[in-house]
Amino acid sequence: MKYGKPPLSCEDQASLIISRGMIVDDRDRLISILRSVNYYRLSAYWYPFRIDDDSFKKGTNFFEIWRRYTFDRQLRLLVMDAIERIEISVKAKTVNAFSLKYGAFGHLDRKNFNKFPADAHQRFVEEIKANTKRSNESFVSHFKIKYHEESHLPLWMATELMTFGNMFTMFRYLDFYLQRDIAKEFGVPAKVFESWLQTINYVRNICAHHARLWNREFAIKPVIPNKQRDWLYPVKIENNRLFGLLTVLKYLLEYCAPYSLWYGRLQELLKKYEDVSQVFMGFPDNWQKCPIWTRSELK
Repeated sequence: MKYGKPPLSCEDQASLIISRGMIVDDRDRLISILRSVNYYRLSAYWYPFRIDDDSFKKGTNFFEIWRRYTFDRQLRLLVMDAIERIEISVKAKTVNAFSLKYGAFGHLDRKNFNKFPADAHQRFVEEIKANTKRSNESFVSHFKIKYHEESHLPLWMATELMTFGNMFTMFRYLDFYLQRDIAKEFGVPAKVFESWLQTINYVRNICAHHARLWNREFAIKPVIPNKQRDWLYPVKIENNRLFGLLTVLKYLLEYCAPYSLWYGRLQELLKKYEDVSQVFMGFPDNWQKCPIWTRSELK
């Protein structure tokens, strides 16, 4: 089948939405929104309210859909704030442990890792080198001037130019004992922690591309610790939607940013948008009884 749908003006898009049964109290405002936000992008938020013939369930109101969109935008910012704190902490712990064992330039030697494929390690080093070359950071130019014989930055400088993906790759190929020691600082086994980093990297990319978190089932899921009661009773944490990831973030922030007010801001956001369904994000009815969510971030 060939695609034959014609492009529509924003006015025609508004007419189409209304003709399909969407309640629109202010057509001009709808058109204004469509001029700023792509119709197809918005359609992801009204998808749960469609029926088989592309019309909408009775009572579906566009501005309730719009609130879901604005909620999701603010939620992404909050998630990114948590990820930033976690990323900085994990980088610090990883670079300290690795450098103390293998030296300032130990990351350049594949032998210092566990089963790091040669081509993957080369890409890892080249990406860091490319980031260094592109960087306008003053510490980079200062290092190049003072240590002109060095073609690479020491790891504790290079880590400031690493992406989250670079950091995850590095952790993934650390020797078991380093992985264990770093993960222990966050209170979980190494394999669990590795899966968390992979999921966080995935979600970070979703947020960076301004994609939807609300009503998304994750393709990459965090491992839930099955030997830690707090994750199982009285609320079992599922890992396929946002709530599981938020619980992971809340847990990690207790270790790397214990004085953060992140949870309070999340509570405020959920209260502000009480009309936005939490079920689509995987929140169970009794989620606030979970020990991870009942304890304060302040230790």
